[in-house]
Amino acid sequence: MIYDPKSDLHWYLQRAREAMLWKLDGLSEYDARRPLVPTGTSLLGLIKHLTGVEFVYFGTTFGRPCADEDPWSEQDPMADMFAFASESREQIIGLYRKAWAHSDASMAALDLDAVGHVPHWPASRSEVTLHRIALHVIDDTLRHAGQADIVRELIDGSAGLTQQRSNLPDGEFSWSEHWHRVEQAAKDAG
Repeated sequence: MIYDPKSDLHWYLQRAREAMLWKLDGLSEYDARRPLVPTGTSLLGLIKHLTGVEFVYFGTTFGRPCADEDPWSEQDPMADMFAFASESREQIIGLYRKAWAHSDASMAALDLDAVGHVPHWPASRSEVTLHRIALHVIDDTLRHAGQADIVRELIDGSAGLTQQRSNLPDGEFSWSEHWHRVEQAAKDAG
């Protein structure tokens, strides 16, 4: 068997990407966009943010910018973290998929030891390899997937790892009993 680390990295990245989109399934336009935590995090905003992440890290960093990339705004540094009313869900998801294709093309074209430069990192650490960037983007996407898990659960109680595999207890498990057990343990410890 031939080991292909690039395929492994792509598999984990694609799994995280798909989990992000799955969290939008079945939601109204309002629920896909609404903030449920004090920082204003929304599901569609996370998708929009990750679109920019992929364009910059797999594109611009390696001299492969994409015409579809929206420039980051100094005037509104949080503009990439939420969907404006003028941006449709389909537009944001479509752009995310374009970012995937652009990132995948960069991963296919470059060796894992290919050198790039992250434009917004300090000069002392801006020189990176494709391997490091792949790990960085996987880490960032999974971090935001965890946020998406919580935001989606707050919206309608939906939880789980993927649509095909929830990774949650099956059968007659009682979330209410579990919640009360966790709450009691917190009270007892406090």
